[in-house]
Amino acid sequence: MTALVAVVGYYFLINIIMYIIMSVDKRNAIKNRRRVPEKNLYLLAILGGGTGGLFAMVLKHHKNRHLDFILVYTITAILHCIVILFLFSKLVFGF
Repeated sequence: MTALVAVVGYYFLINIIMYIIMSVDKRNAIKNRRRVPEKNLYLLAILGGGTGGLFAMVLKHHKNRHLDFILVYTITAILHCIVILFLFSKLVFGF
């Protein structure tokens, strides 16, 4: 059960980090300051932050016109949900 808590905690943390970084990038874009490199945003999505990225796109209206970000965040969010469901079934039900 502690493994399940660790997995859920990881996904919660990585998505909060992604949301915060997207929010900071949006603020920096408005103020013409240094931006977060797109490769870093993609990497965070691949590491599990796709859901946080999608929330930032909707709530902060950031990168919401970029089809590549929409696709990457959506696909990684779906894939990581599948991973979580698979791990949950293994850890809780033992299948």
